[in-house]
Amino acid sequence: MPDPIGQRLAILPKLSKTALRELWKQLFSTPPPPQVRRRLMIPILAYRLQEQAFGSLRAASRGRLRQLAQEFENNSDVAVSSIPSIRPGTRLVRQWRDEVHLVNVEANGYEYQGAKYQNLSEIARLITGTRWSGPAFFGIKNEQNSRS
Repeated sequence: MPDPIGQRLAILPKLSKTALRELWKQLFSTPPPPQVRRRLMIPILAYRLQEQAFGSLRAASRGRLRQLAQEFENNSDVAVSSIPSIRPGTRLVRQWRDEVHLVNVEANGYEYQGAKYQNLSEIARLITGTRWSGPAFFGIKNEQNSRS
């Protein structure tokens, strides 16, 4: 049985602007703004269909998006890290070759076996003896756009 939401999303680009306007009225209980173009209506409607099917963003995600929007508004050259920030007090656990390694996240770096380190890659190299991305080694690095 094909996915009904998938079918609804796939059909959007094939709909006329009139049909898209009618769908907009159904999904938002209001007509679309008169100046909105068809090319913009399609992703907005797709988002709304998915939101209805799967639920909306968590409050934390909406807050993060607002924060990013404000940062971009203040400085369009701002860079956004794909690596999630880790709060101080977090403990990272990694098993490597039958040994469990614990790293404590601190406000200004990391603690591993009583020593302080500036980044996780130093610790990953110490553990493995080879060059590793620390965030990847500890499983906290987002795969290239695999999660959205």
